[in-house]
Amino acid sequence: MNIGIFFGGPAREREISFAGGKTAMENIDKSLFTPIPIFVDGTGNFIILNESLVYSSAIRDFYPPKSYQGDYTIYSESLGQLSDEELDTMLQTIGTRISPDKFKSYIDFAFIAMHGPGCEDGSIQGLLEWYGIPYSGPSVMGSSIGIDKIAQNDLIRLAVGLNKKTATLTRQSFEKEEASILFEQIKAQVGLPFVVKAPHQGSSIGVAFVKKDEVGDFVKAVKQCFFIREVSAEEWNTTDKKEYVQKMANLDEGIGLPVALNNELIYHPAELLTKLDAHFAQANAKAELISSNAEDAVLFESFVKGQEFSCGVIQTPDCVSVALPPTEIIAGVEVFDFKAKYQSSATRKRIPIETSLDNLNKVQADVKKAFDSLKFGVCTRIDGFLTPEGEVLLHDPNTIPGMSPTSLIFKQMGEIGLNVTDAITYFIRQSIRERIRTGKNTIKFQLLLEKLDTAIAARIEGLASRKQVAFLFGGFDAEAQEASYAEAKKAYGRLAASADALPVPIFVIGNDAFSAKYYKLPTNIMFKEFAEDIVKALDGSVHPLITQTRINAEAITLHFTGKLVGSVEEVDLSTILSTCQAQQNFVAGLEIAL
Repeated sequence: MNIGIFFGGPAREREISFAGGKTAMENIDKSLFTPIPIFVDGTGNFIILNESLVYSSAIRDFYPPKSYQGDYTIYSESLGQLSDEELDTMLQTIGTRISPDKFKSYIDFAFIAMHGPGCEDGSIQGLLEWYGIPYSGPSVMGSSIGIDKIAQNDLIRLAVGLNKKTATLTRQSFEKEEASILFEQIKAQVGLPFVVKAPHQGSSIGVAFVKKDEVGDFVKAVKQCFFIREVSAEEWNTTDKKEYVQKMANLDEGIGLPVALNNELIYHPAELLTKLDAHFAQANAKAELISSNAEDAVLFESFVKGQEFSCGVIQTPDCVSVALPPTEIIAGVEVFDFKAKYQSSATRKRIPIETSLDNLNKVQADVKKAFDSLKFGVCTRIDGFLTPEGEVLLHDPNTIPGMSPTSLIFKQMGEIGLNVTDAITYFIRQSIRERIRTGKNTIKFQLLLEKLDTAIAARIEGLASRKQVAFLFGGFDAEAQEASYAEAKKAYGRLAASADALPVPIFVIGNDAFSAKYYKLPTNIMFKEFAEDIVKALDGSVHPLITQTRINAEAITLHFTGKLVGSVEEVDLSTILSTCQAQQNFVAGLEIAL
């Protein structure tokens, strides 16, 4: 099957999407699928990207091409309105532009690795349905619910009960009403402290935390989530203006371009600098910049004291939902926002949550019920809090979880025996099954599903004849173990995705090479966050919740891997290497005679 990997996109988290697309390209099973990289730019053009550009560090490294960027690093929106001829000329430098009506000529399936508005809200899902292309993830309805945080709260309240105080505020009311009055109203509804959220963003974009009883903090947080940036004359005249407008164009620290100033859309950083200079030359005290994709309302939620968690829900081949082991977010930051998720090492994760088995069962039961009631399908990651009283408060379902190799959903699927390659195969297979349920193109998709299931079964049968590749990592001190583990994870992913190799991870530990012990690791151990977590897992103990989850997920594990989750096994090095046809060594200073 030809799989179109759709990445990039028009939303603010496009760089994370771009990184997720690379993960899919690298880890998709090459024995089953041929990946086709389809880059989606900020204005919605679809481009089959030249493969040499797929592994660029960031979108702006190659698009717009450097010759179009000038003195600023920009996204394509900043180029303004190009003619069709100008646009075609530019796009030809990075790949082949295709229109949706031609998708069928290139791909059999669309793997959506994009996040945010337009990407996981039913928009591109509806486009693909119109042209009869099966796609990954929930349906149009499930996707639209999955992006609307206000609707989610209402629906989760109906599904499982939600004892969480919430409120909303429209931009019109915010602009017309006295801020101090609004602040008092919000405090009366949700209490203090509280969280402010942009309700239609993914990946925790547009999240602010108000903890002081100060109206200034309230106004600042609300404007942040409306994507409004206020600039004072003093700030403008004492800053590096070029650096300031460049930051404004950066999606990870600014509100992005284009922005509106005095009801005029401004597309380019240089133009913004000129317009702000002119604005303040008129003796204005401040300027208000509003993102062209500003929210129309913001959501307020009471601050919850408790253990923060994230729990994925997937399905058996027969569409029975299964809750995965919930991951506890041990945060070193106040809000698990975009930077905490993707750009910070301040947070750590623990699987499962450190609590009683009864509480863990309740978390799984609630997320499973929410998944079923909100008609998500395929896969959804649902976040929440477990209070000290044992109450489960759910929020922010995510129908397209992050796609980095260390994403929470991959860690949780690892606990039932699926590596990243297996998980991607699951997403594709189960999404085809989900498309059949809509009653459109039923026979076509049934035949595609049968073909894929036959190929998956043949792949499993052929695993025994593959070249086994042992890779040794670990070491004799914590620093060596962590450094080698980083390399080992890359090797594991690369080998698992290949068409002819079978990875055999061997963890080395001891005081020196002469006293070293060697442990063959099962799939789930390769998803531990740090090497120190592997050391703790060498005793072979398994949490009872994970044991039960594996039983619930047996049909999934067997369908995609052909075997149940193994256990840690201490091995004799010479014996294990004699059964392998190739070896890689990531243990510094360890000499092995083969």
